Amino acid sequence: MIEISAQVDLSHPSDRVWQALTNPQLLTRWFTETETVTPAPHRLLLHTAGLPGFHAAVDAEVTDQREPELLVLQCQEGDRRTQLTCTITRTADGCRLSIQETMEHGTWPAEDRDHRERYYQQTLTGRLPAILDWLAFQQVDLRRGEDPPTAELPAIALSGRVPAPADRRRRLAIVAAVTAATLATGTALWALLPGDADQNAAPAPLPPPPTAGATNDSAAPRTTRSSRPSSAAARSTPRPSRTPTATPSRTPTSAAPSAATMTARYETTATRLFGYTGQVVLDNPDGPAAKSWTLVVTLAEGGTITNAQGANWQQDGRAVTFTGAPVPAGQSQTITFDVRNPDPRTRAPEGCTIDGTPCTGL
Repeated sequence: MIEISAQVDLSHPSDRVWQALTNPQLLTRWFTETETVTPAPHRLLLHTAGLPGFHAAVDAEVTDQREPELLVLQCQEGDRRTQLTCTITRTADGCRLSIQETMEHGTWPAEDRDHRERYYQQTLTGRLPAILDWLAFQQVDLRRGEDPPTAELPAIALSGRVPAPADRRRRLAIVAAVTAATLATGTALWALLPGDADQNAAPAPLPPPPTAGATNDSAAPRTTRSSRPSSAAARSTPRPSRTPTATPSRTPTSAAPSAATMTARYETTATRLFGYTGQVVLDNPDGPAAKSWTLVVTLAEGGTITNAQGANWQQDGRAVTFTGAPVPAGQSQTITFDVRNPDPRTRAPEGCTIDGTPCTGL
C-alpha cells in the first residue's frame, strides 16, 4: 500500500532527470546532502535529520534500477524501513517523475507523513526544475567560432523537438534570462558554466543544498499532487484541485460591507531559466462569504500553465481562469501556479483581475 506519493511534470528529457536522481552531487543540491557509502552494492547515506517529516539520516540501498525509467531504494531511517520507488515516464513535453514511498516496518505519525509528503512535493516542483534548467544551460555552446557567435540548445525539448540553431536575438534572450536569475537568486550563474578545459569534468559548483530544519523557499507549499496533460488539453480542459484551506486574512477591516468584495495580490515566488512560479492571495476582508469569484490571469505570449493548486482552472490562449469555493469573511485563499514560457525574459503575467478588479503586485 502506497503511503506517500508526489509527482511533477518536467519539460526536460528523461535522461537528464535520471542524472539528477542518481548523481549524488546533484541529489545533494535539490533534495538533501548525499554521500556514497559503497559503490557496489550501491548504498547512499542521506543526511535528512531535521528536514520536515524526517527524524534521522536515511541509509538507502538501490535494489532495482532500469535507466532511465525506474529506481527503487530500500531505506532505513531509525527503526523505520521503507521502499522508495522513483518512476520516470516520457511525455510529449518531457517526462513525468513520480515518487512513491511505502512503509515496510515501523509506523508514521500522521503529522510526520504529511510533512514528509509536502517536502517531497516542494523539492520536486521547486529545486529540481532549477537544477534541471542549470544542467540544460550547461549544454549551451557559445563558442561556435561564428561572428557574432550563436547558441544552440541541443537537448532542451520545449515542444518535443530539437530546436534549430538560435540567432543573435535568441542568444541575447538567454543572456537576459541568466542575468534575471542572478539578480533573483544572488547566484553568479555565469560562474557555473564549464570552461574549455572542463567539458568532460564534473558539473561546476551548484546552488546551495537545502538545510536541515528549514523548508524549501523556492516554491510555495504544495499539498496536492499535480498531473500534466498534453498542451492542447491544458488550454481547454478544466482542472479540479484539492479544496483549499482558508487562512486568516492579513488585511482585516472594521467596516462590514453589505456584500463581499474580493481583493487579490500577485507575487512571483520563484524564477527559473524557462519559467516561474506565481502566487495570488485572495482576500475577503469582511462581510458575508463570497458566493462565487473569478480570477483571470493573462500570461505573456506562449506561456503555459503546467501545474496549479488552490482552485479549479482552465487555460484558453493566454487567459487562465481560476474559480473556487466561497471565501469566509475575514479570511483568505492562496492560489499557486507554475508557468512554462519559451521567452526567458518573462518573469510575471501581463495581467491579473479578480471579478474585473486589477490585482495588486503587478
